Amino acid sequence: MSTVTRLTRLALGLVIGSASLSITSAQAQIAQESSGVERLERSWSDLDQQLRALDALIPSDPERAPARYTPAPALPQTLLQPNRAAEGPLPPSSTAAPAPLSLPSAQELQAGEVQGLTLLDALGLGFANNPALLAQRERVAAALDALQAALGTYWPRISAVASGNTGQISSNNVASVGNADLGNSPLFAPKPKGAFFVPTGGWAYLDQSTTRGSAGLQLDYPLLDFARTPKVQAARAVLERERQRYANQLRQLQLKISEAYYQLQQADQNVRIQDSAVRNDLLILQDSMDLNLAGLVPRLDVLRRSAIEASDQEALIQALADRAIARRRLAVVLNLAAEITPAASDPIAVMPQWPLDLEASLLAAYRGNPELEAILATRMALARQKDATAAELLPRLSLFAGGGSYGQNVNQFNLAVSSNGGCCGGTVIPTLNTSGYDWSFGLSLRWLLFDAGTTSGEARALQRQINAASQDYAARRNAIRLRLEAAFFTHEASLAKLVSARRGLAAALEAFRDSRLRYQTGLSSEVDLSITQERLIRSLEQRLNATVSVNISYAQLLRELLPVPRDPAAAIAPNLRWDAPQPAAASPAMEQP
Repeated sequence: MSTVTRLTRLALGLVIGSASLSITSAQAQIAQESSGVERLERSWSDLDQQLRALDALIPSDPERAPARYTPAPALPQTLLQPNRAAEGPLPPSSTAAPAPLSLPSAQELQAGEVQGLTLLDALGLGFANNPALLAQRERVAAALDALQAALGTYWPRISAVASGNTGQISSNNVASVGNADLGNSPLFAPKPKGAFFVPTGGWAYLDQSTTRGSAGLQLDYPLLDFARTPKVQAARAVLERERQRYANQLRQLQLKISEAYYQLQQADQNVRIQDSAVRNDLLILQDSMDLNLAGLVPRLDVLRRSAIEASDQEALIQALADRAIARRRLAVVLNLAAEITPAASDPIAVMPQWPLDLEASLLAAYRGNPELEAILATRMALARQKDATAAELLPRLSLFAGGGSYGQNVNQFNLAVSSNGGCCGGTVIPTLNTSGYDWSFGLSLRWLLFDAGTTSGEARALQRQINAASQDYAARRNAIRLRLEAAFFTHEASLAKLVSARRGLAAALEAFRDSRLRYQTGLSSEVDLSITQERLIRSLEQRLNATVSVNISYAQLLRELLPVPRDPAAAIAPNLRWDAPQPAAASPAMEQP
């Protein structure tokens, strides 16, 4: 066999072998693909069974399922009513707080009015109407009255005293021994010579009625009382404590009103965002339906867009409920009348960066902080109460004096005497009127020598409370630092997040415009449009949340440093920004126990 023949056979063998290998490989691939399709079908079947099982766990809906392209139902009137636009600014005639012990009537609850308020107006109303602040003003006034009462112990007490009484006495007098032998005086000789003679065994019976009245003045003056001065100092410390609590409550109230107002602004803006999302959903849904009728997009796009529109409609309903709640929360803080619903009139404006660094903020927060000063005043009051309790064991010296006049009328009647001369006839006067005056003065000393440890036990209990107040001071000091640092870091982070949120919103807005145009021209899918729209809504919410977080954290920082008056009678000027206070004259430091 020639060489050419051998080479030809070898080539044919290689070709045939290669073809056999190709056929075998194709058969194996087909078998593998058939196995994958079967596994996928089984997976779909398992998934369908799982969905049916889950659907069986959900209670059946009493209402029939809506048609596939049913329009969205109208929003409930119960939400639209409290969410309507403000009818105008709150008039001065509607700013009065309701009576403390009153309850709203059905007419007041139904006749609701939505009135606009600025943040400064809200602060002014809160400072004038808030029940907790009004109650603290009463506590300050009560502490001042208690101090004036304690100062009154340095002065004498002068009392007008008067008394009157009437009564009757029936007496039976028997002389068991006569007075005939008394002094050999003719006055006691037997009758008829002796005028005052009483025989042995003589008796007399008579009735006597007496009417008496007296009036006068009485003076009591403690000359030496070691407990008096500590009690006055304790009352003065209690007054200082209530004033510091009033100042701290002013700070808390401003923060509470600011947070409620900023949250209402956030709820307002969130309603606008969700409403805009639903409006865009309706427009895109209409585009999807038109493109589907033209055969350019599948029915899947219309169904997906309908589901997105329903989800955004749900978010809008929840946003309306949140705004209604935020309005009522602000009304409660301001203690408005039952028929008034407040609305935020101020647009959202970003507060500036906090002007102090963290260390300077902490030092300024500790300096003259009414929350800490109230604890120091409490500790001072306890220390002075302890001194007053211990002084109960020391002597007390008091001066007393009194004087007045009296009058008395005595009637004696129904006189009966024995036959042998009777008894006491010379002392019986039928009617006797007596009047006169009396006076007295003197000193009294009281010194408690033994009380079984009661006083010392009370003093030890007060010392324990002083120690507890010291620990309260430490805990409050640490809490102030934590609050301030948390607000400071949140403020810094919120400012940085706001910058990023603005960049993200600008990009998301342009992306949404491009994606919608591309979808309308068939160059993009509905999935890309949905993702881009969701990103845009999230960017709007992130910018809104960052803005509100900047304002709330600024208000929280301001709460720790805001200068406020301690006297409830002083005017309150709401201040939304931190201005370094002018140096004032140093007040006398409280004595530390």
